[in-house]
Amino acid sequence: MTEGMTYGRYLALDQLLAAQHPLSDRHDELLFIIIHQTKELWLKQILAELHLAKGLVREGKLIEAYKGLARVSRIQAVMTMSWDVLATMTPSDYTRFRSVLGGSSGFQSDQFRAVETMLGLRGGGVPGPLTTEAAALPSLWDDANAALAAAGFALPDAVLHRDWPTPYQPNDDVRAAWGQVYRDTNRYWDLYQLAEKLVDIDDALATWRHKHVLTVSRVIGGKMGTGGTPGVSYLESTLAKRAFPELWSLRTDL
Repeated sequence: MTEGMTYGRYLALDQLLAAQHPLSDRHDELLFIIIHQTKELWLKQILAELHLAKGLVREGKLIEAYKGLARVSRIQAVMTMSWDVLATMTPSDYTRFRSVLGGSSGFQSDQFRAVETMLGLRGGGVPGPLTTEAAALPSLWDDANAALAAAGFALPDAVLHRDWPTPYQPNDDVRAAWGQVYRDTNRYWDLYQLAEKLVDIDDALATWRHKHVLTVSRVIGGKMGTGGTPGVSYLESTLAKRAFPELWSLRTDL
Protein backbone atom coordinates (compact mmCIF):
# COMPACT_ATOMS: atom_id res chain seq x y z
CA MET A 1 0.00 0.00 0.00
CA THR A 2 1.36 3.40 -0.99
CA GLU A 3 1.94 5.71 1.97
CA GLY A 4 0.18 9.07 1.93
CA MET A 5 2.17 12.22 1.37
CA THR A 6 3.32 13.97 4.54
CA TYR A 7 5.00 17.28 5.24
CA GLY A 8 8.27 15.57 6.15
CA ARG A 9 8.25 13.27 3.13
CA TYR A 10 7.37 16.03 0.67
CA LEU A 11 10.23 18.22 1.94
CA ALA A 12 12.64 15.29 2.42
CA LEU A 13 13.18 16.50 5.98
CA ASP A 14 14.97 13.35 7.10
CA GLN A 15 17.70 13.99 4.54
CA LEU A 16 17.65 17.77 4.90
CA LEU A 17 17.97 17.85 8.67
CA ALA A 18 20.63 15.16 8.62
CA ALA A 19 22.81 17.14 6.19
CA GLN A 20 24.64 19.13 8.87
CA HIS A 21 27.86 17.47 10.00
CA PRO A 22 29.90 19.65 12.38
CA LEU A 23 33.52 18.54 12.65
CA SER A 24 34.08 20.08 16.05
CA ASP A 25 32.21 20.08 19.36
CA ARG A 26 31.73 23.86 19.22
CA HIS A 27 28.14 25.11 19.37
CA ASP A 28 28.58 27.85 16.74
CA GLU A 29 29.74 25.52 13.98
CA LEU A 30 26.16 24.32 13.42
CA LEU A 31 25.07 27.92 12.79
CA PHE A 32 27.96 28.40 10.37
CA ILE A 33 26.94 25.32 8.40
CA ILE A 34 23.21 26.14 8.32
CA ILE A 35 23.82 29.74 7.19
CA HIS A 36 25.92 28.58 4.24
CA GLN A 37 23.67 25.66 3.31
CA THR A 38 20.69 28.00 3.34
CA LYS A 39 22.50 30.43 1.05
CA GLU A 40 23.19 27.60 -1.39
CA LEU A 41 19.49 26.69 -1.42
CA TRP A 42 18.55 30.30 -2.17
CA LEU A 43 21.21 30.43 -4.90
CA LYS A 44 19.61 27.34 -6.45
CA GLN A 45 16.28 29.19 -6.57
CA ILE A 46 17.92 32.32 -8.01
CA LEU A 47 19.45 30.24 -10.80
CA ALA A 48 16.04 28.76 -11.58
CA GLU A 49 14.47 32.25 -11.73
CA LEU A 50 17.27 33.60 -13.93
CA HIS A 51 16.97 30.68 -16.37
CA LEU A 52 13.25 31.38 -16.75
CA ALA A 53 13.63 35.17 -16.97
CA LYS A 54 16.43 34.96 -19.54
CA GLY A 55 14.31 32.79 -21.79
CA LEU A 56 11.37 35.17 -21.55
CA VAL A 57 13.51 38.22 -22.32
CA ARG A 58 15.01 36.43 -25.33
CA GLU A 59 11.48 35.71 -26.56
CA GLY A 60 10.53 39.37 -26.20
CA LYS A 61 8.20 38.62 -23.26
CA LEU A 62 9.59 41.36 -21.05
CA ILE A 63 6.52 41.86 -18.88
CA GLU A 64 6.33 38.13 -18.15
CA ALA A 65 9.97 38.24 -17.01
CA TYR A 66 9.36 40.89 -14.36
CA LYS A 67 8.00 38.49 -11.73
CA GLY A 68 11.05 36.23 -11.70
CA LEU A 69 13.46 39.17 -11.68
CA ALA A 70 11.59 40.78 -8.78
CA ARG A 71 11.73 37.46 -6.93
CA VAL A 72 15.51 37.35 -7.37
CA SER A 73 15.99 40.73 -5.71
CA ARG A 74 13.71 39.68 -2.83
CA ILE A 75 15.73 36.51 -2.31
CA GLN A 76 18.90 38.60 -2.32
CA ALA A 77 17.43 40.73 0.46
CA VAL A 78 16.80 37.63 2.57
CA MET A 79 20.36 36.42 1.94
CA THR A 80 21.73 39.81 3.00
CA MET A 81 19.71 39.72 6.24
CA SER A 82 21.21 36.34 7.07
CA TRP A 83 24.60 38.00 7.58
CA ASP A 84 23.10 39.60 10.70
CA VAL A 85 22.48 36.14 12.11
CA LEU A 86 26.04 35.04 11.35
CA ALA A 87 27.35 38.24 12.95
CA THR A 88 26.07 37.03 16.32
CA MET A 89 29.08 34.69 16.19
CA THR A 90 32.04 36.49 17.75
CA PRO A 91 35.70 36.18 16.67
CA SER A 92 36.31 34.03 19.74
CA ASP A 93 33.45 31.70 18.75
CA TYR A 94 34.74 31.31 15.19
CA THR A 95 38.39 30.72 16.04
CA ARG A 96 37.40 27.75 18.20
CA PHE A 97 36.34 25.72 15.14
CA ARG A 98 37.84 27.54 12.16
CA SER A 99 40.67 25.03 11.79
CA VAL A 100 38.25 22.24 10.81
CA LEU A 101 37.28 24.15 7.63
CA GLY A 102 40.66 23.36 6.08
CA GLY A 103 40.84 24.67 2.53
CA SER A 104 37.08 25.12 2.12
CA SER A 105 35.87 28.62 1.24
CA GLY A 106 32.76 30.36 -0.03
CA PHE A 107 35.01 31.44 -2.90
CA GLN A 108 34.51 27.88 -4.18
CA SER A 109 30.71 28.20 -4.52
CA ASP A 110 29.94 27.25 -8.11
CA GLN A 111 26.34 28.38 -7.71
CA PHE A 112 27.32 31.90 -6.64
CA ARG A 113 29.81 32.14 -9.49
CA ALA A 114 27.15 30.88 -11.90
CA VAL A 115 24.72 33.57 -10.72
CA GLU A 116 27.34 36.23 -11.34
CA THR A 117 28.06 34.76 -14.76
CA MET A 118 24.40 34.61 -15.76
CA LEU A 119 23.98 38.26 -14.77
CA GLY A 120 27.00 39.30 -16.86
CA LEU A 121 29.95 39.29 -14.45
CA ARG A 122 32.38 36.92 -16.12
CA GLY A 123 35.97 35.83 -15.72
CA GLY A 124 36.19 35.70 -11.92
CA GLY A 125 37.56 32.80 -9.91
CA VAL A 126 37.89 29.17 -10.92
CA PRO A 127 34.76 28.17 -12.86
CA GLY A 128 32.89 25.03 -11.87
CA PRO A 129 30.46 23.06 -14.11
CA LEU A 130 27.53 25.44 -13.64
CA THR A 131 29.67 28.52 -14.25
CA THR A 132 31.27 27.00 -17.34
CA GLU A 133 27.85 26.17 -18.77
CA ALA A 134 26.53 29.67 -18.06
CA ALA A 135 29.60 31.35 -19.57
CA ALA A 136 29.01 29.68 -22.94
CA LEU A 137 25.66 31.49 -23.30
CA PRO A 138 24.62 35.15 -23.47
CA SER A 139 24.20 36.74 -20.04
CA LEU A 140 21.03 38.41 -18.82
CA TRP A 141 22.58 41.74 -19.78
CA ASP A 142 23.29 40.39 -23.29
CA ASP A 143 19.65 39.28 -23.47
CA ALA A 144 18.44 42.72 -22.36
CA ASN A 145 20.58 44.42 -24.99
CA ALA A 146 19.22 42.04 -27.63
CA ALA A 147 15.69 43.07 -26.58
CA LEU A 148 16.76 46.70 -26.91
CA ALA A 149 17.97 46.05 -30.46
CA ALA A 150 14.75 44.17 -31.28
CA ALA A 151 12.84 47.31 -30.28
CA GLY A 152 14.62 49.23 -33.03
CA PHE A 153 17.68 50.65 -31.28
CA ALA A 154 20.91 50.53 -33.29
CA LEU A 155 23.52 48.66 -31.27
CA PRO A 156 26.95 47.64 -32.59
CA ASP A 157 27.53 44.09 -33.74
CA ALA A 158 30.35 43.84 -31.20
CA VAL A 159 27.69 44.05 -28.48
CA LEU A 160 25.04 41.82 -30.03
CA HIS A 161 27.33 39.08 -31.31
CA ARG A 162 30.28 39.15 -28.99
CA ASP A 163 32.32 36.27 -27.59
CA TRP A 164 30.02 35.32 -24.71
CA PRO A 165 32.60 33.87 -22.26
CA THR A 166 34.69 37.05 -22.30
CA PRO A 167 33.97 39.82 -19.78
CA TYR A 168 31.53 42.46 -21.04
CA GLN A 169 32.96 45.89 -21.79
CA PRO A 170 30.71 48.95 -21.27
CA ASN A 171 29.68 50.55 -24.55
CA ASP A 172 28.73 54.19 -25.22
CA ASP A 173 26.08 53.20 -27.79
CA VAL A 174 24.42 50.91 -25.25
CA ARG A 175 24.48 53.68 -22.68
CA ALA A 176 22.94 56.16 -25.12
CA ALA A 177 20.21 53.71 -26.18
CA TRP A 178 19.15 52.89 -22.63
CA GLY A 179 19.33 56.61 -21.88
CA GLN A 180 16.75 57.17 -24.59
CA VAL A 181 14.51 54.58 -22.93
CA TYR A 182 14.74 56.52 -19.68
CA ARG A 183 13.95 59.80 -21.43
CA ASP A 184 10.77 58.44 -23.01
CA THR A 185 9.43 55.99 -20.45
CA ASN A 186 5.86 56.04 -21.77
CA ARG A 187 6.97 54.91 -25.21
CA TYR A 188 9.41 52.27 -23.94
CA TRP A 189 7.63 51.28 -20.73
CA ASP A 190 8.41 47.56 -20.98
CA LEU A 191 12.13 48.19 -21.54
CA TYR A 192 12.16 50.84 -18.81
CA GLN A 193 10.62 48.47 -16.28
CA LEU A 194 13.00 45.70 -17.34
CA ALA A 195 15.92 48.05 -16.75
CA GLU A 196 14.68 48.96 -13.29
CA LYS A 197 14.25 45.29 -12.36
CA LEU A 198 17.87 44.76 -13.39
CA VAL A 199 19.01 47.73 -11.31
CA ASP A 200 17.13 46.24 -8.34
CA ILE A 201 19.17 43.05 -8.72
CA ASP A 202 22.47 44.91 -9.13
CA ASP A 203 21.64 47.11 -6.13
CA ALA A 204 20.79 44.06 -4.02
CA LEU A 205 24.00 42.30 -5.06
CA ALA A 206 26.07 45.34 -4.10
CA THR A 207 24.27 45.49 -0.75
CA TRP A 208 24.94 41.77 -0.18
CA ARG A 209 28.65 42.28 -0.94
CA HIS A 210 28.88 45.25 1.41
CA LYS A 211 27.25 43.34 4.27
CA HIS A 212 29.51 40.37 3.53
CA VAL A 213 32.57 42.59 3.91
CA LEU A 214 31.32 44.00 7.22
CA THR A 215 30.48 40.58 8.60
CA VAL A 216 33.80 39.00 7.63
CA SER A 217 35.68 42.03 8.96
CA ARG A 218 33.75 41.76 12.22
CA VAL A 219 34.48 38.05 12.62
CA ILE A 220 38.07 37.63 11.33
CA GLY A 221 39.40 41.17 10.94
CA GLY A 222 42.27 41.41 8.46
CA LYS A 223 43.33 37.75 8.62
CA MET A 224 43.58 35.61 5.50
CA GLY A 225 40.39 33.83 4.48
CA THR A 226 40.08 30.05 4.40
CA GLY A 227 41.12 28.36 1.18
CA GLY A 228 44.01 30.79 0.77
CA THR A 229 41.82 33.77 -0.16
CA PRO A 230 42.94 37.26 0.91
CA GLY A 231 39.82 37.68 3.06
CA VAL A 232 38.44 41.19 3.59
CA SER A 233 40.82 42.84 1.10
CA TYR A 234 39.54 40.62 -1.72
CA LEU A 235 35.90 41.15 -0.75
CA GLU A 236 36.42 44.92 -0.71
CA SER A 237 37.80 44.74 -4.25
CA THR A 238 34.46 43.35 -5.47
CA LEU A 239 32.30 46.17 -4.11
CA ALA A 240 32.46 48.23 -7.32
CA LYS A 241 31.30 45.37 -9.56
CA ARG A 242 28.15 46.10 -11.57
CA ALA A 243 26.45 43.55 -13.81
CA PHE A 244 24.58 46.19 -15.82
CA PRO A 245 27.08 49.09 -15.96
CA GLU A 246 25.32 51.33 -18.48
CA LEU A 247 22.15 51.36 -16.38
CA TRP A 248 24.20 53.12 -13.72
CA SER A 249 26.30 55.41 -15.89
CA LEU A 250 23.31 56.69 -17.91
CA ARG A 251 21.92 58.32 -14.76
CA THR A 252 24.62 60.96 -15.06
CA ASP A 253 23.30 61.83 -18.54
CA LEU A 254 19.68 62.40 -17.55
